[in-house]
Amino acid sequence: MKTSARAVATPQGKVSAKKPKSAKPESHLAMVRRARRINRELAEIYPYAHPELDFRNPFELLVATVLSAQTTDLRVNQTTPALFAAYPTPEDMAAAAPEDLEELIRPTGFFRAKSRSLLGLSQALRDNFGGEVPGRIEDLVTLPGVGRKTANVVLGNAFDVPGITVDTHFGRLVRRWKLTEQEDPEKVEAEICAIFPKSEWTMLSHRVVFHGRRICHARKPACGACPIAPLCPAYGEGETDPEKAKKLLKYEKGGQPGQRLTPPPDYPGLPAAPLGGAVAAP
Repeated sequence: MKTSARAVATPQGKVSAKKPKSAKPESHLAMVRRARRINRELAEIYPYAHPELDFRNPFELLVATVLSAQTTDLRVNQTTPALFAAYPTPEDMAAAAPEDLEELIRPTGFFRAKSRSLLGLSQALRDNFGGEVPGRIEDLVTLPGVGRKTANVVLGNAFDVPGITVDTHFGRLVRRWKLTEQEDPEKVEAEICAIFPKSEWTMLSHRVVFHGRRICHARKPACGACPIAPLCPAYGEGETDPEKAKKLLKYEKGGQPGQRLTPPPDYPGLPAAPLGGAVAAP
């Protein structure tokens, strides 16, 4: 049987892993090997990792990703059903009255700025791309409100074009794991892309974000319940007691609903509730 980090420390385990001690600085080759092992472990821990925004087509994913700035994916998912019912296509949204659009997206915060971005990108899609979301990063980043992070989300999940999505969680974890010291998202993206095969980029992004949201939290990581603790140079920054750490787990790892109202069939947790609704009993 393969020995893995998960065999040492699991959310169900009773024994906390010890932080590995190194007598000398880690070489670049050793770091790359450790990084790739982390990815393999995360693939086993989260075989169901997926984008946590509800969408049915590239336009919906693009809009949802723009709305996700400075709010949770859950709040976006609770907001977009009414939005897409009113404006299902770029042409429809481009013709929207700003005040009507603002009111629909108000729950996501910063609704005036986001409304301007949605109107601008919808008009650009209508006028410059025949009403279709383009499948090239060079085109996507010309749209109002769309940067590399949003473009990579859309390309990776709507067009199967590999890309690293450097959001807050991703940047925080790869720095915590000592895979990069960069703070600028584009520099983080470049350094992480150099470590992993291109075929892994999109799923790596999902796995890292899943881990950051569920176990490796910003303020109090659940170190004692972390399956990859032996691979983490930051082990011990959070709660190391296994029982206390288990209480910090979120979403499906903590027996709570996820962020999507319509999660994929293999998602092991509960779907989220609509805005103002209650979660159905399991």
